[in-house]
Amino acid sequence: MALGVMSLLCSFLAVLSIAMTASAGDEAALLAFKAHLSNGGLLASWNSSAGFCSWKGVTCSHRRPARVVALRLNATGLAGPLSPAIGNLTFLRTLDLGTNSLHGGIPASLGCLRRLQELYLGENSFSGTLPVNLSSCTSMTNMGLYNTKLSGRIPAELSEKLTSLVAISLRNNSFTGPIPASLANLSRLQVLDLSNNQLVGSIPPGLGSIQSMRFFNLFGNNLSGVLPPSLYNWSLMGAFEVGYNKLHGNIPDDIGSKFPKLYYLGLGHNQFTGTIPSSVSNISSLKTIGLNHNGFSGYVPPTLGKLGALQTLYFADNKLEADDNDGWEFITSLANCGKLKTLELSINSFGGQLPGPIVNLSTTLRFLQVMNNRIFGSIPADIGNLVGLEVLGIANTLITGVIPETIGKLKNLVDLGLYNNSLSGLIPSSLGNLSQLNRLYAYYGNLEGPIPASLGKLKNLFVLDLSKNYHLNGSIPTEIFKLPGLAWYLDLSHNSLSGPLPNEVGRLTDLNRLTLSGNRLFGKIPDSIQNCLVLEWLSLDNNLFEGSIPRSLRNIKGLRVLNLTMNKLSGNTVIFLMLLAILEAWKNYT
Repeated sequence: MALGVMSLLCSFLAVLSIAMTASAGDEAALLAFKAHLSNGGLLASWNSSAGFCSWKGVTCSHRRPARVVALRLNATGLAGPLSPAIGNLTFLRTLDLGTNSLHGGIPASLGCLRRLQELYLGENSFSGTLPVNLSSCTSMTNMGLYNTKLSGRIPAELSEKLTSLVAISLRNNSFTGPIPASLANLSRLQVLDLSNNQLVGSIPPGLGSIQSMRFFNLFGNNLSGVLPPSLYNWSLMGAFEVGYNKLHGNIPDDIGSKFPKLYYLGLGHNQFTGTIPSSVSNISSLKTIGLNHNGFSGYVPPTLGKLGALQTLYFADNKLEADDNDGWEFITSLANCGKLKTLELSINSFGGQLPGPIVNLSTTLRFLQVMNNRIFGSIPADIGNLVGLEVLGIANTLITGVIPETIGKLKNLVDLGLYNNSLSGLIPSSLGNLSQLNRLYAYYGNLEGPIPASLGKLKNLFVLDLSKNYHLNGSIPTEIFKLPGLAWYLDLSHNSLSGPLPNEVGRLTDLNRLTLSGNRLFGKIPDSIQNCLVLEWLSLDNNLFEGSIPRSLRNIKGLRVLNLTMNKLSGNTVIFLMLLAILEAWKNYT
């Protein structure tokens, strides 16, 4: 019924268009479109002093009279509702209003645009449902309605009538219900992106009949069931992404012959099980393999090194295995992958010694994590060979030995996690060479000796945590308190540090949390600590501080946690804390 009414409406508009000159009808439609928008300055050129074919974003045909065939105003700051008058531009072939601030519903009158081939309304704030009337735009080849606020079900009528569609992107909306089985009618479809919605149910097996499919993305929905075997008939498939759903089942053993052109395989955050087929190594075009957060088990195929284009491996949070006898061969093999950038192996059942050949991986490697495994042994002395690393995580393992001095060669390192191991020995002074380092976590270990003053060269350091090493001793280098980027937290608690707390602590003006508990620090708490204006958490308990509690602490307005217990401070700490609370309450009241 709705489509019948729409047909009558479009017919009426066509008659109305004949009643006035065609050009005048297009100009009137454009001016009506402009009148609904609050950004008049951008479309200031849209006036009768110049022909509408010269207006910004307007393209006309070469026929006489000239008709508007394209309206392209992508990312031009348009704000307001989309006028239904846009449906009067009956010769329109391209409508691109993406990346603006348009809101309200998508007008049903767009269904009058029978010649429309390309519709791009993504990156706006449209609401409501997807108009069924769009199914009347039977010439449409590309539909981009991504990242708006559309909801409701995806109308089955779209895929029943828009059989010329080549690409559909409805990602980042709030569509609900199942994926319409009628999508199988779109025999020319190459791109289907329904990611980040609220779709439920199983994936329609009929989709496998679309032999032209090259890009398939259902990431971030609530889909369940198994992957239909028919999907593996997509011999032209390049990117296959179904992550963050509730899918289960195995990867077929012969996947290597099913997707010969595949460059992206994303199955992460599902419930897949079984082994990783060795045939995956036959897909020579593969750049990314994402199998993280599933239940895959067994050994990683030792032939992955055949994938010369490989850049990213996400294998975290599975049940993959290795020990000193078998399972680590893939690391040696990956040394042949000269473009490898990411290797994520955390949260598995990898055991045995961390293989030495890991230092032979590509110098393009940026991300390496082997956390939460049962690996032991030491960090290879030549870890500094991986000069491209930006993130290195060797944490929550059984690793022992020292932190290699060569780690100072990793000058691109931004994030270093060496916590909850049994690392011992001195903290290498070469860490001070990591000029890009943003986060340094080395807590819960057996590190000993002084904290190197060279850490004071880490001008970009945002967080430093060396807590609970117990045998770290000596005084806290004043250079630590001069780090300009230290803003999140500094935790040196539960070590054997001694000496006074330097006046330079007041230079941590952007620090949110300072924890120095459980050391042997002595002397007075310096008044300069009041300069730590954004401090919310201050723990100095279980030390040897003496003297009176600085009244200047009340100047730290945002202080929420203060622990000075188990020291030799004079005065009544409890009363002081109560006074601080009263003062803070009074500040908030006034």
